[in-house]
Amino acid sequence: MSFNSYIFLFCFLPLCLLGWYGLNKYGKYNMALGFLTLMSLWFYGYFNPSYLLIMVASVSVNYFLSFLMDRSEKFNKVFMVTGALFNLGLLFYYKYYDFFIENVNAVFKTDYNLKHILLPLGISFFTFQQFSFIIERGRKKIPHCGPAEYAAFVTFFPQLVAGPIVLYEEMIPQFRDKARRSFNADNMYNGIGYFVMGLAKKVLLADVLAIPVNYGFDNSIYMDAVGTVLVMTAYTLQLYFDFSGYSDMAIGLGLMFNLELPVNFKSPYKSSTLKELWERWHMTLTRFLRNYVYIPLGGNRKGKARKLFNIFAVFVVSGIWHGASWNYIIWGILTGIIVIWNNLNIFGYDKNASNPAKIVLPEFIGRIITPITFAFLLIPFRSPDIATIWVLLRNLTKGWTGNAYKIANVIKLPEMYIIEEILQKVAPSYTNMFALGVFILLCALGIFICSRKNTAQIVNAYREKRWFMPVCVLLLVYCIISFSQVSTFIYFNF
Repeated sequence: MSFNSYIFLFCFLPLCLLGWYGLNKYGKYNMALGFLTLMSLWFYGYFNPSYLLIMVASVSVNYFLSFLMDRSEKFNKVFMVTGALFNLGLLFYYKYYDFFIENVNAVFKTDYNLKHILLPLGISFFTFQQFSFIIERGRKKIPHCGPAEYAAFVTFFPQLVAGPIVLYEEMIPQFRDKARRSFNADNMYNGIGYFVMGLAKKVLLADVLAIPVNYGFDNSIYMDAVGTVLVMTAYTLQLYFDFSGYSDMAIGLGLMFNLELPVNFKSPYKSSTLKELWERWHMTLTRFLRNYVYIPLGGNRKGKARKLFNIFAVFVVSGIWHGASWNYIIWGILTGIIVIWNNLNIFGYDKNASNPAKIVLPEFIGRIITPITFAFLLIPFRSPDIATIWVLLRNLTKGWTGNAYKIANVIKLPEMYIIEEILQKVAPSYTNMFALGVFILLCALGIFICSRKNTAQIVNAYREKRWFMPVCVLLLVYCIISFSQVSTFIYFNF
């Protein structure tokens, strides 16, 4: 089930809210948690019922190990290592087994059979969440909890399949706070605002931009420099609006249940360096990698050279986390190299910083260069194979062939139907130019939105305005009408 679907909006969400607040109103707190868990499992199993077996097994094993830690502290480290290996092993089997075997066959000229394993949705997210839980339990930094609390913590549907990656201390205390079990009109109001803004990002922007992006990559060999630049610009915007839109909807849904989820995006395309961008993009993954890769490797405690190596290792792991493909590893390596360059502080944009750069440039230059660099790095991230990377790089040297017209013409906006029909009859020679103009305007609109207030700032700034909720309602209706061209969320595949 997806947030951007009729069954979710008109069936699942109302039933879930009624059951949650109804049970809590009569003091059935554990029953309410059980109900929320069952509804979340329905949400997850709707995609594929077989996923439920993996989810239930994962939750059961991790909770049992936590229980054993509570009963026998002497073997805490043993249970912690067992839990860590179980979680990483589960992730490896479902996400990386075939990739590993493919490379073994290629290197050693063997002929091991591939299993063609279907990747369970969101396995990277709920596995990392439980990995963090079991490590912190082993370190005795967090206590054991009840089975209903733990099941709800892992399966809470807003963050289940695409994050944010939440921590024990962020959710369990909220589940135990009885004040949060009562309906809160302010949080419901804010939650609707967050949800609608996120839904609009997904349905009205990300899904529309996905059409020329998919066409462009499917026909990458025919693209020229203009088409390649436009497609990569569109993909850079699509990726942001898709994932940040999901995160906004997750936060909004959490607020509807009177629960607060962590912020996952903070206007990343306003960053002046790639290092800063990654401090603002998928912030809960960055936090996880800092806590469980960067710091254990030594962080910044063992000299500058070691610090730079640790940063590089974090981005290689990030590339591997995103997918079982050399393309993602290449993306991680290249991103790590540029972030290391940022850390060398040769060029910078803040002359008042405690450690100013050797060469200080105006900040607006960084804000232009950084998104362009990020878009360039997304070439290996989005490419289906290494061959496509080289094709796209060669395309950047090609002169105008008119292919950009073909890419633009795949965008069929209902809002433009009448204008297109008139052009076909009155001035058919201008239809291609019109389509290209619409494509460029869509990209320009996306860039403009990224440069303005983010969802949190919009909700906080305008929630008191009388027009805010009517605008949200109109946006919601517009999104529902547009559901026919909706696609799944990109990060469901990670």
